[in-house]
Amino acid sequence: MIVENVLPDNYAEMLNVWENSVRATHNFITEEDIEFFKPIIIEQAFPAVTLRCVKDESGSILGFVGTYELKVEMLFILNEARGQGIGKVLLQYAIEQLGATKVDVNEQNPQAIGFYQHMGFKVISRSPLDEMGNPFPILHMTL
Repeated sequence: MIVENVLPDNYAEMLNVWENSVRATHNFITEEDIEFFKPIIIEQAFPAVTLRCVKDESGSILGFVGTYELKVEMLFILNEARGQGIGKVLLQYAIEQLGATKVDVNEQNPQAIGFYQHMGFKVISRSPLDEMGNPFPILHMTL
């Protein structure tokens, strides 16, 4: 798998990957939450982070990672592409090439917590609310 740079032209496709992944893994997120976050992600979150992606043979994005400074801010994989090692490749790239050593994970997403623990991250603290003040507890993890 080759990790590639992301261009703003890719944002709409990446937003589709984000939504597909969230619907498959974040059962605590409501439809209203998804609609609320979509413009924030495409207009504010994507431009604020260093983005890399993995594509399939036809050039479609299967997953992406976004980092800011030493932190993985986002890692999303198409549901139908989960379990193929894409997340591992993207996270290893973020660690080895972009220097990432931290990640915040929704406490209500046990699959993600398990994935990051498997990759060597440990929980160092917990916040009862997310950064927007929503009641989605966050686990702060580090290598």
